[in-house]
Amino acid sequence: MPPPTAPMSAAHRAIALFVCLFAIVLAVLDMQIVSAAAVPIVRDLDPAHGIDQFPWLVSAFALASAAMLPLYGKLCDTFGAKRVFLGAVATFLLGSALCGLARSMGQLIAARAVQGLGGGGLMSVTMVVIAHLRPEEDGDEEDGKGGGGIGGIVAGGGMALGPWLGGFLSDHASWRWIFYVNLPIGLAVLVAGALVLRLPEHPVRRPLDWAGAGLAAAFSTALLLVTDWGGKKYAWSSPEIVGLLCAAAATLGLFLWRQTRAADPVLPLSLFRVPELRWGFVVQGITGAAMMCAIYYVLVYLQVARGLSSSAAGLYLLPMAVGMTTVGMVTGRLGLSARTLTLAGTLTMATVFVLLATTVTPGTSLWLIRAELLLAGAGFGQLIGTLVQLVQSAAPRPLLGVATTSIRFFQTLGNALGAALFGTLLFRLFDGDVGAIPSLPGAQHTSAVTEFVHATDVVFWCGAGVMLLGTVLATRLPRGRTRAPAGTRPDGALGHVPQEVRESAG
Repeated sequence: MPPPTAPMSAAHRAIALFVCLFAIVLAVLDMQIVSAAAVPIVRDLDPAHGIDQFPWLVSAFALASAAMLPLYGKLCDTFGAKRVFLGAVATFLLGSALCGLARSMGQLIAARAVQGLGGGGLMSVTMVVIAHLRPEEDGDEEDGKGGGGIGGIVAGGGMALGPWLGGFLSDHASWRWIFYVNLPIGLAVLVAGALVLRLPEHPVRRPLDWAGAGLAAAFSTALLLVTDWGGKKYAWSSPEIVGLLCAAAATLGLFLWRQTRAADPVLPLSLFRVPELRWGFVVQGITGAAMMCAIYYVLVYLQVARGLSSSAAGLYLLPMAVGMTTVGMVTGRLGLSARTLTLAGTLTMATVFVLLATTVTPGTSLWLIRAELLLAGAGFGQLIGTLVQLVQSAAPRPLLGVATTSIRFFQTLGNALGAALFGTLLFRLFDGDVGAIPSLPGAQHTSAVTEFVHATDVVFWCGAGVMLLGTVLATRLPRGRTRAPAGTRPDGALGHVPQEVRESAG
């Protein structure tokens, strides 16, 4: 085994890349996997009141994960990506074990929060590790061979497969195996990561901006609670939602103020002076919102209008996962610029939403739905990994961790805002009881389904508009191929980047 400072061999890099991909799969699967296991979890832990608490199993994971994202980037740049990666894996495993051992809904929700603290690191810090795995001699190649693009594609595929896997494990084993299955895989990731990873990093020990990290966590928590509760648990005009919106606005303002005054800010605002980062963050957020629209509302259509079970509807996401993975692997070999791929991806997704809006009816062929989801996967496959790699390539090396976790943070906020805004639109247009549609008699059922499908078509038209906006914003990305890492020399020193960024990176 080479000493810690020795460069990694090609074999070690390949092993390390597989370790990282397994880590990403664990995180993304557990973000969605419990959604298909609601009935057995509630029946086992709290048959009387558990269904009211069940949404917190998803929210606790998402809130804890999002709250930690801004801090994870700075931890990587301060202490080194390997240490932070191993710490995130260990935290995730602890949370998984506690979830499997839970004996009440309260215990399970608390354990999911612990799991989310580690899960946020698995999704974001792993991308930082992958970026470090790219050999220095390949620094000028933006071909996807470094693995950043593959990581993004694996994340998208895991998101699509999570609900189905949760239902499969619940039906054929026990809901506790949704969490126990993480332990052997996670331990293998932990051991292999400790033995194999030899990252060419030079962390700089500086005081962390704890106040900034706390404000970022408070802002993301308030915003995610608004999107989770607004229009469902509480009316949008209720004191609870208005108070949370005020809290989100106040903490965002305080966070921005803090970042302009902190000696070593958790998110240097000067990063937004780099065009690749500025527009990459925004387009990634829009992509996150559109992805929620494509996944969630197609599934809702299949269950409400076509009468499929949640597990059967989840299988329709397989074509999307196939499209994402296939296109992500192929585009990495074509040598196309990030700008070209981003434009192609946003236009493809706008086309998919137009197709959904014009073809989805109460009697649409389900094979056509599968084909449209396959095309959606092709569109997202051009976007997710490409944008992550673009940001990593353009970020100054000393701020690689912050830049990588920031784009993940923007995607998380996009997911939350997309789910809330599209959901509000749908249920403004359709004011009936969706849950009661399957039990309605003949003509009433037909009328309700038709009205619901028309409302869903409007949502898809709005999705097309969102992706057209993403296309317009993608035209602001610089032309030509971005060299990795832009603005840095192989020794990590800063080169031709804005003065403010050089000062922030030190």
